[in-house]
Amino acid sequence: MKTKMLLAAVLPLLLIFMSGSPVLSQEALIMGLIPAENNEEMVKTFEPMRMYLEKKIGRPVKVYTATDYAGVIEAMKKKRVDIAWFGPLSYYLAELEAGAEAFAVGVREGQDNPTYKSILVAACGSGIDSIEDLKGKNVAFVDPASTSGGLVPTYIIKKKTGLMPEQYFGKFTYSGSHDAAELAVKNKTVDAAADNDITYEKMLTKGLISRETNCIIAESDPLPGSPLVYRKDLPADLKAKIKDAILNAHKEIQVTGYGKISRYVAADPADYQIVRDMVRELGLKKEQLAK
Repeated sequence: MKTKMLLAAVLPLLLIFMSGSPVLSQEALIMGLIPAENNEEMVKTFEPMRMYLEKKIGRPVKVYTATDYAGVIEAMKKKRVDIAWFGPLSYYLAELEAGAEAFAVGVREGQDNPTYKSILVAACGSGIDSIEDLKGKNVAFVDPASTSGGLVPTYIIKKKTGLMPEQYFGKFTYSGSHDAAELAVKNKTVDAAADNDITYEKMLTKGLISRETNCIIAESDPLPGSPLVYRKDLPADLKAKIKDAILNAHKEIQVTGYGKISRYVAADPADYQIVRDMVRELGLKKEQLAK
């Protein structure tokens, strides 16, 4: 009887080793993804990287999403998220609230530097061709904690007009995601919206919008790309293993991320000083950005 019980316990482990599958016995690492696009799309996009990271570090990696940017920041603050993909501004907030530390950033195909741009998009043929034409109009931004869909367009409007968006526009709303903002313009439920050139190009490629429906009327200077971060209080050896895996991922797999990524390069908290400067110059409080 004892022999049978021992075989019953050992046999499943032998089968795992014989199959060549890794034994993932340690506690799972949780990767948080902000809802820049709809959550299903974000999870699908990051799945190859999740599987690769799980294999390289020998621990289960699970994905966490939330209905807004603040939800992922709060989850990291409560130590329910270990690694996360943030935008530059949401990273800054997670840095303040949850001890987040940037360690990598994706470089888009065809680019040498990990940058992107914020854009303002209006319905083509609507007579809205500039920021001046947006006065009194119905405009949607993405989320208060979004860089390209919140902070940067706010900065652009304030610099250009001397007014904050809620003072300059006739109606001011948040769409919740970049793709929702673009579709609101296409469907003419808003006159214009904020977005970034990554989502704009992606939606053009998919045929969800066209250059005849959604026209860019303004764009920012290049911004530091959206970083991958981990909690600063994770063990140093684990952080080193995660960072090494991500920075070398392109040598083993076709990397994926926000937009078409060719590789990941090292990122440093100092890379995002421009974001901290914009927040300070606009006089924004944490409560305004993470509401």
